[in-house]
Amino acid sequence: MKETELWQRLQDQLGAGYHRVWAAEYSLAELQGRTVVQAVDDGIPVKTVWRAVWAALELPARER
Repeated sequence: MKETELWQRLQDQLGAGYHRVWAAEYSLAELQGRTVVQAVDDGIPVKTVWRAVWAALELPARER
């Protein structure tokens, strides 16, 4: 997964007006309390970041 796909998936799930705010503000336990933005900046693989988002948002299996 590429970073652009991560951002597109976030936008698809949370909406264009909210996904960037959520990614910058919501801490994810699976990422040791990092936000999406922090995790990406820290070099966490985007697939790992997406899986943490997927779990936090309780998305259906087809979105994994």
